[in-house]
Amino acid sequence: MNGFKQNAVMLLLLLTMLSSAAVNAQQTERVPALREAVYSQLARAQEMADNGDLQGGLAVLKNVEGKLDSMNSYERAMLWNFYGFMYYEQERIDDAIRYFDQVVDEQPIPQPLRQNTLFSLAQLSMQQGSYQQVLSYLERWQANSDEPQSKALVLRAQALYQAKRFDEALVPINQAIKIAEDKADRPDENWLILQRAIYFELEQPQQVARVLEKMVRLFNKPEYWVQLAGMYGQLGQEQKQLAMLETAYQMGFLEKAADKVNLAQLYYLNNVPYKSAQVLAAGMQSGAIEENLRNLKLLAQSWVLAKETEKAVATLQKAAPLAEDGELYAQLAQVLLNDQQYQAAIRAAEQALAKGGLKKAGNMHVAIGMARLQLKQYEQALVAFEQAKQYDASAQMAAQWQKYTQSEQRQAQVLAELSS
Repeated sequence: MNGFKQNAVMLLLLLTMLSSAAVNAQQTERVPALREAVYSQLARAQEMADNGDLQGGLAVLKNVEGKLDSMNSYERAMLWNFYGFMYYEQERIDDAIRYFDQVVDEQPIPQPLRQNTLFSLAQLSMQQGSYQQVLSYLERWQANSDEPQSKALVLRAQALYQAKRFDEALVPINQAIKIAEDKADRPDENWLILQRAIYFELEQPQQVARVLEKMVRLFNKPEYWVQLAGMYGQLGQEQKQLAMLETAYQMGFLEKAADKVNLAQLYYLNNVPYKSAQVLAAGMQSGAIEENLRNLKLLAQSWVLAKETEKAVATLQKAAPLAEDGELYAQLAQVLLNDQQYQAAIRAAEQALAKGGLKKAGNMHVAIGMARLQLKQYEQALVAFEQAKQYDASAQMAAQWQKYTQSEQRQAQVLAELSS
């Protein structure tokens, strides 16, 4: 409502126009003078209101209203105007609108007074959610204006947007922005926010991205970087999305945990697991990212792909107890087996089986068998492979390892006999 209050200053200045000189060059109808006797009472009411005595000011206006028959159109208009502002100060917006309507109904009055009051009425109607009324007042305002003005175009766009007339709203907001850009001025940030919202409602993501690109360039705010990255993702432009989030992260613009996790996921999906793990680990260390199952699982997978075995093991050991099933223990068992930590791999595989819910439980028996084989625990290995054969998915692999283990066992026996 800043523009509305600026109108108040303009209208108070009009009080100094005590003659028909108040009429501007476009107005051919002669406007009567504002007489000293009326002016002094209006000024007194204003002074009381400025000093916090609104009720006193209204009482003075009521006294002036008792002399309506002797007042001219300009004096009546200023009386209604003062009523309007005082009711506005009391946040009685409907009453304020009613009196401002009476201002523009008076004939003749100075054109600046009529125009400013019409615009104030449009602003107040917007505040009240009377969007059709906003458009009506703006039409009357525009009828006496030489060319479109940005403030009116934006207000019209806001009303149309709120009325869900998005196609129509796009025209005035685009025009207002073009006026500014043609003058090499920077468009108001709120104008671009409105333009972006309209394109979003019209389901034009490419245009939303275009507006956000401009907002990033002009205002460089963290939320615009993140929003633009999101739009690139929606458009399937993952490389641009990653570049935006990566730059925003380096600039310290990613403040929300969800945005940092999103960056980590993009790194992971774009085969940059080490950076994914770095973002997550740094966030968890600082407390910015919660050490919950979802985030720990992504961190573990990132460390695994980055071949950072020690860190992957530590993370999986932290995450596995949080899961409802044994899948993370199963993953831990595989990592430990590959790293030749056979006893630890056996423990992890047994924990996976004990917790249950495995998609391929047979693989854990195979893992136990392989670890036992490496430890030369042949009989135990054969038992594990026999158990693995009970599962269709692992039966063939288990049978092959079983044969290999039997061969290794026989060879070990032969060597033992030769050395005895």
